[in-house]
Amino acid sequence: MLAFITFTLLGLFVVLYNWILIVHTREVCVIERFGKFRAVLDPGLHFLLPFIDLVAYRHEMREQCINVPPQNCISKDNIQIEVDGLVYIKVMDGRKASYGIEDYRRAAINLAQTTMRSEIGKLRLSQTFSEREALNETIVIEIDKASESWGIKVLRYELMNIYPSQNVVQTLEKQMEAERQKRAEITLASAEKDSTINLSEGERQEAINLSEGEKQ
Repeated sequence: MLAFITFTLLGLFVVLYNWILIVHTREVCVIERFGKFRAVLDPGLHFLLPFIDLVAYRHEMREQCINVPPQNCISKDNIQIEVDGLVYIKVMDGRKASYGIEDYRRAAINLAQTTMRSEIGKLRLSQTFSEREALNETIVIEIDKASESWGIKVLRYELMNIYPSQNVVQTLEKQMEAERQKRAEITLASAEKDSTINLSEGERQEAINLSEGEKQ
């Protein structure tokens, strides 16, 4: 008798567990019935048909920050640089996010990398630093166009780091050192010139004074 009651209670618990669904505020649930899409359930208490309705997908509805790993790009002036960034997205349509793409997070990363390579290829190395804001906006627009069918919205993109290759860094350092040396030489030559002029002017003035003295 005790075993029967125990099995009965366990059966009721299993039925209730599969009958009642609580969707939290920060998410939505995609329900399938017999393997076919039935509904997208918003936050709250819902009742399902046990063993018939199944939660196929759960989606985070809050803004998500995704790290875009470093990658190598070639600038317009043929310089290799390594860049990374952050892309901020938000799920807008649970059904499209489930069936429109296999993995929208991975797809967003791949698309961000592809777009970044394309856009950086249009700019010179110096422009990638000075036009960072414009580059961010362009990448957001391009990703947002492609991701509309995925049920997500690209909120913003932040280009974090731009690292020229080691050879480029060494070349730039040599150029900067040469420029500093050039400025130092110009400064030194200018000082010597001023000194020579001042000395000559002093000798001339001294000669004038002596001549004036002899006349007097």
